[in-house]
Formats: sequence, C-alpha cells, structure tokens
Amino acid sequence: MHTPTDPIVIYRLEGCPFCERVIQHLDSMDLAYESQYVAPLHSHRDAVKRLTGVRSVPAIDDPNTGVAMAESANIIAYLDATYGGR
Repeated sequence: MHTPTDPIVIYRLEGCPFCERVIQHLDSMDLAYESQYVAPLHSHRDAVKRLTGVRSVPAIDDPNTGVAMAESANIIAYLDATYGGR
C-alpha cells in the first residue's frame, strides 16, 4: 500500500453522481485531492482525453503512482487496492 504525498487530481463535472461517488470515497479514505471541473460538453474535454484516452468523467490523475484512469468503479477499486491499507 502506498502513502500519498501529493493530492490526487480528480476531473469532474458539477452535479455528476458518478463524480460524487468518487469524491465521497476519497473523503471516506481521508485522501487529499484537488478538483478540476471540466466542460459539460464531451467535445471540450481535451485535457481529460489526453490524460486517459477518453473524455468521460470522473477521471483521476494520481501523481503518487503515475496512474491516470476514468470510470468511477475502476477508480474506487484502484483507490482501495492502492491506499486501502493505510
């Protein structure tokens, strides 16, 4: 298990229930994070596409491990596997 030194960056959309699910999980694990709000239109989410290969949110960029990914269930599984034993 890793101990994070830098905040995890989460790319999210205001009012997105999948984004909120990841935020709640980060909070419950007491992990530091930085929110980056993205444009509502998929076609304007180039930063997320460059990072993860898709334009969907939520997406994270973990500077502690170099992992970037999208999809809330995958993100939560990653957080549990990487930081769950802290």
